[in-house]
Amino acid sequence: MQTAKRLEGIGEYYFSKKLREIDGLNKAGKNIINLGIGSPDLPPHPDVVKVLQDESLKANVHGYQSYKGSPVLRNAMCSWYKKWYGVSLDADTEVLPLIGSKEGIMHICMTYFEAGVKVLVPNPGYPTYSSAVKLSGAEPVYYTLLEQNNYEPDFDAIEKLLLEADNSNTKVYRAIFVNYPQMPTGQQASIALFEKLVAFAVKHQLLIIHDNPYSFILNDNPISILSVEGAKAVTLELNSLSKSHNMAGWRVGMLCGSKERIDEVLRFKSNMDSGMYLPLQLAAAKALSLEQEWYDGVNKIYAERRAKAEELLQLIGCTIAPNQAGMFIWAKPKNVSANEHELGNGGYVTDQVLYNANVFITPGGIFGSAGNDFIRVSLCSPVEKLEEAINRIKQTIV
Repeated sequence: MQTAKRLEGIGEYYFSKKLREIDGLNKAGKNIINLGIGSPDLPPHPDVVKVLQDESLKANVHGYQSYKGSPVLRNAMCSWYKKWYGVSLDADTEVLPLIGSKEGIMHICMTYFEAGVKVLVPNPGYPTYSSAVKLSGAEPVYYTLLEQNNYEPDFDAIEKLLLEADNSNTKVYRAIFVNYPQMPTGQQASIALFEKLVAFAVKHQLLIIHDNPYSFILNDNPISILSVEGAKAVTLELNSLSKSHNMAGWRVGMLCGSKERIDEVLRFKSNMDSGMYLPLQLAAAKALSLEQEWYDGVNKIYAERRAKAEELLQLIGCTIAPNQAGMFIWAKPKNVSANEHELGNGGYVTDQVLYNANVFITPGGIFGSAGNDFIRVSLCSPVEKLEEAINRIKQTIV
């Protein structure tokens, strides 16, 4: 059977392929320690699980739900945004629950993009941005984020691209993807950066798509781009409970923006699903009501893991930029590659660690060519696993 042309140039997700390889290595007796995937291994708060259990026992909660989500969940999302980000949202018109924020990325692309459109995508950045743009028929155009520029966009370089496109009569560039705290680099944003982004978007009539799932992990100052004056008019912000509340498998996300933008995305989304299971929505609302103690407890564990992960990275000769947020560490190994690896020096180093020490670390090149000299370690493994990985590396590599 012939596949659709929209799949041309869309490869299988890297982690999908790599996990199959790791499964094969495990079957061969290698017992791989996986420090690559950013899937929280910690559970949600017990009260959240209890709400799901209790609500699921009720007889009247198993039918189709509203395409816009339960008012209880929408109000909880708005209260959460107000409390932690200082952002006021209208629960009826300016927030849309999602079956995971990854779903929202696809919905946005299918709502606004098509053949002939170009979309600015960060390099390095989350690979799904590029894939979703391509699936919509549009073309991703990559803007490079550099370590020496604190992984902030080079607005002058981007403006040159836009001005070149303006020579035609057609508006080619339609949106820019941004993501802070940035994945994979862990770079945090400032209000000043967000103000520049909003001003740039207004000037060039771009839609900002801000992906914001990491703002509560190892970060004392969670911020939203929507807190910037005028942002709501030009921005759609994605957020998620996957990382902040250890609910990755529950698939609960949200899309926030102006009524006009939310209504536009809903036109597409309402044709794709029939709402989220109500007990799950009510449990998510409970999660969003948790206090500072919850976030402090989660971050204490991640801080202990980060110390061990930094020890591991220093062991293989990496330098680590300070002040990273999120559940990963982005690091630069010393240049040891004697040959050309398809994912650069980072790919060479991670292969050496995988095949010699049986420890899987993510090569930075899977996030774009600007990541070729870097590697990324996940903090989603207990300290004991990280210590075992350190011992293996000491015995086989160092």
